[in-house]
Amino acid sequence: LLNINVGGKLFHIAYKVLAQYPITRLGKLALYTDPVKRLQLCDDYLVQKNEYFFDRDPSIFHYIFHFYRSGVLWVMDEMCPSNFVEEIEYWGIHLKYSQRCCRILFEEKQDELNEYLKIEKELEAELEPLDSGKVFDGQFLGGFRKMVWNLIENPYSSVPAKIIAVMSSFFVLISIVGMTLSTVEEMKNKTGKMWMEQMEMICAIFFTSEYLMRLISSSSFKNFLRAAFNAIDLVAILPFYIQILFENLDDGDMQYHEELHKVENVSKLGKVLKLIKLMRIFRILKLARHSTGLRAFSFTMRQCYQQVCCLLLFIAMGVFTFSALIHSVEHDVPGTDFTSIPCAWWWAAVSLSTVGYGDTVPDTILGRMVAFVCISFGIILNGMPISILYNKFSDYYAKLKAHEMSQ
Repeated sequence: LLNINVGGKLFHIAYKVLAQYPITRLGKLALYTDPVKRLQLCDDYLVQKNEYFFDRDPSIFHYIFHFYRSGVLWVMDEMCPSNFVEEIEYWGIHLKYSQRCCRILFEEKQDELNEYLKIEKELEAELEPLDSGKVFDGQFLGGFRKMVWNLIENPYSSVPAKIIAVMSSFFVLISIVGMTLSTVEEMKNKTGKMWMEQMEMICAIFFTSEYLMRLISSSSFKNFLRAAFNAIDLVAILPFYIQILFENLDDGDMQYHEELHKVENVSKLGKVLKLIKLMRIFRILKLARHSTGLRAFSFTMRQCYQQVCCLLLFIAMGVFTFSALIHSVEHDVPGTDFTSIPCAWWWAAVSLSTVGYGDTVPDTILGRMVAFVCISFGIILNGMPISILYNKFSDYYAKLKAHEMSQ
């Protein structure tokens, strides 16, 4: 018998049993005759008791010991997959020796653990800033840039940093409110326009100052441009300066072109300016920098993009299927709106979403039966992924809040 001491517990295994598995650690220990090679396989050797000592987990070695006696590796649910894989790799035993049912369950549990660790790592990276305060040590104006970085990127570092974070959200809301009020008829007079322009100028100055402070406190200009939040900040301030540029170009064109051409030019520039002004709505995305809920929502969409794409595919299939069915049973009805399958797409999309505007409705009994099936399919289809998305969103939100509190 070979005497094996694993973590203080003694096991006795016959040499001939171990020799059946020559590629394992204990199989090599039983077959080697050179004492030096044997000592390389264990952690220590007790000469008085003729025991080979291994500083490993004795609870898991019970399953290794059972494997040598029966030829089957048992895998229990309560064991940590990573720890178990590490132990069997140390002993030189492959997972293929386990039963198929145990192996399938173990691999599923291992995949779940790897997915969990991956998500945890990505959640931590979601809250980590691009730079750290330590990167400014030894750089040009390192102390000043570190102070600016704390003011902009670390709102919990000081009271002024908290004030700047609150002001950033406040100016975003003010900008959105100003853009909304500028479309109200009562605010289109001269006084209203003046107030809106002044409000927009103040917001643009603040957003520009904030962007420049982030640029100054960045350690890498390339990484700064790649960051999504910095791209959002740039989109938030560009419309203001582009609008000023187009207005100046408009004034220049008014001096050098004929009257008809000037009118056409003004019309084109007006459409461009409307589109540029509409880009200011993207400023609301700046709230995601200080909102855990918006970050959790964005993270959920990135993690569940396969489920979302699958849902959109099913919706598209339903729209094509039910629009074809409703057209086939309604196209002969006088005055029908279902004159073609493309004309029925809107009705199918509204019915599948269970909104039901009622602007287009079937008139025949068969058409109403198709509509009932379409609405029922839409209820089932929309109900399937909502619970999955909501559960993941609530889980990610709780974890992000926990990471924020720990930081």
